[in-house]
Amino acid sequence: METILTHALLVFEDRIAPGTLVVREGRIHDVSEGRSQLPAAQDCGGDFIAPGLIDLHTDALEGHFVPRPKVIWPDPRAAALAHDGQTVASGITTVFDAICAGGFDQAKSVRRELFTVMLEAVEQSAPLFRADHHIHLRCELTDPSVLDLVEPQLGRERLSLASLMDHTPGTRQWRNVEHLKTFLSGIGKSAEDVEREVLERTERGRAAVAENHSRLAALLRDTGIVLASHDDTVPAHVAMAQDAGCTISEFPTTMEAARAAHAAGLTTIGGAPNVVRGGSHSGGVAMKDLAAAGLLDALASDYVPASLLQGALALTRQGLGLPQAMSLVTARPARMAGLDDRGRLEAGLRADLLRFRLDGETPVVREVFVEGARVF
Repeated sequence: METILTHALLVFEDRIAPGTLVVREGRIHDVSEGRSQLPAAQDCGGDFIAPGLIDLHTDALEGHFVPRPKVIWPDPRAAALAHDGQTVASGITTVFDAICAGGFDQAKSVRRELFTVMLEAVEQSAPLFRADHHIHLRCELTDPSVLDLVEPQLGRERLSLASLMDHTPGTRQWRNVEHLKTFLSGIGKSAEDVEREVLERTERGRAAVAENHSRLAALLRDTGIVLASHDDTVPAHVAMAQDAGCTISEFPTTMEAARAAHAAGLTTIGGAPNVVRGGSHSGGVAMKDLAAAGLLDALASDYVPASLLQGALALTRQGLGLPQAMSLVTARPARMAGLDDRGRLEAGLRADLLRFRLDGETPVVREVFVEGARVF
């Protein structure tokens, strides 16, 4: 089967060009500038055609399993498929579903209950998914039993990425403890409960991280899984990431940490919601500032799938060129994850494609293709 898309603005890594794209048997067969006159060609009306978006970290899967506090959706596959629908509607064709391994029991105990349920739902739903789903294990070092949770999962076929996370109060994302207290108060906890929980998290977190970091890093290094550090704040965190074998620093919280990561040869991932909102919800550095300094290598949707395309385009309003901004959500994350078969408009690569246009400053997803098949 052949699909010809013409009268489109093709988004390459280094330029935008009017042109025509031909798809055969799930692959990009030909890319050419100019307009096709063939009767079978589909007129795209001047819309942009870019590679399908690649999302290395989204927490959105969990929201479909737990749509309200203490409400667990009874059909895991239905929850996974609803997440997949949201994913492709956002223009994302390759997604790394971030699933929590461990955490603070009193904070989100449901994550432990759903851990293997969510992993199995992603794997068992793979034939039904429209996007290409991978597993990203969010390994919470503050949990004393995190190794017991992670080790049995290392043989899973779709496990491709793992991140080392430390949410101890007083460090990284929660280095300003008052931000954590405000967050906990906002989800309905009393002042006394907040103080008690912060103290418990601090004591338990410090002890567990000291025990878990080197052991978990050694366990993951032997698997060949791409490894990331999380919420690096100071150069010492980056040094720890290097020692652990990480190649990615995701969501650095300061300019200092991002500079240290680049100096150490680590690539960086920033949160797209941070870009769309204009800054961090927890007091971290604004990703637009990292982009302006040349310290941002990719965006991830974090907790809002639609933010991936919105965030890339928002950076163009900050002075970044459209090809460079779109590469943050296509070619560059593909390289970071070792996915050499996608992320660029080149003959021979997977025909994972996004057609979109702008309505004012708002991107409108018109069509999405995965391996040449229209999925949205």
